[in-house]
Amino acid sequence: MNIDTLAQLRALYAAPKERSVKKQLSALDAHCRSFIALSPFITVASCNADGAMDSSPRGGAPGFVKVIDDRTLLIPDAPGNNRLDTLENIIATGKIGLLFLIPGVDETLRINGAARLSVLDTHLAVFAEEKHRPKVVIAVEMAEAYLHCAKALMRSRLWDASAQVPRSVLPTMGQMLKSHTGSPAPAETHEEMLARYAGDL
Repeated sequence: MNIDTLAQLRALYAAPKERSVKKQLSALDAHCRSFIALSPFITVASCNADGAMDSSPRGGAPGFVKVIDDRTLLIPDAPGNNRLDTLENIIATGKIGLLFLIPGVDETLRINGAARLSVLDTHLAVFAEEKHRPKVVIAVEMAEAYLHCAKALMRSRLWDASAQVPRSVLPTMGQMLKSHTGSPAPAETHEEMLARYAGDL
């Protein structure tokens, strides 16, 4: 049996606690700003006009996402694979969902809102001192922000060194890509991959 209605779904769960509802903010407070300033990694959720979803990782030095005012964030588009999935989705729908993580902190910060692609000089200038000045900046107008509880990261033991998996348990990225693409070319070694990435980091 599938759950097809909100009534069926809500019948399985208790009502959310008042604290869980009240913690949703419509503007960035000092705690949100501090969290963003310490975060070196986010996931970016977006969708295209048909509703097909995508989630993409973005990273940089802590605070690489810049807070412009109490509702506006700027995300630099760093060099990548040029598929432009997220950027194309933003053009199609103008919607975005962000999840900020801080190494060692089990809580996360979720921000949802509207997004646009900007090449305004004032936006690009924010990143003028970066190694890679972005061609495009994702300007986010937040609709809601809230700190998410620690349970998921506690369950996963994400920051626990004893839970880390040796990289050797998987084939190299080159080997996996060779399998995925069916390429007859020799698989790129891990060392070759790191050397290729070096210029974009």
